[in-house]
Amino acid sequence: MLCHIECRREDSRLIVHLAGRLCKAQVADLLEVCAQASRPIVELEELLSADAAGIDALLRIEHEGARLVGLPGYSRREVDNLSRQRRR
Repeated sequence: MLCHIECRREDSRLIVHLAGRLCKAQVADLLEVCAQASRPIVELEELLSADAAGIDALLRIEHEGARLVGLPGYSRREVDNLSRQRRR
């Protein structure tokens, strides 16, 4: 299953829901959607996996103000590791 990106508004907040596998092919769509709001909430409870480009995209949107909700532990570690590597 590829990544399914679904958007909705709740109380004027942009909610982005991801399900499946976030791969390089979906990164541009995710970045475009998240750019529509200054602090989107990104729901990741149904994210199964992410390749290197997907992890990079999650880090980028988080640094730009997105709140990542429900990010699986292994993906959280990958995002944190990439963030630490970039600060060196």
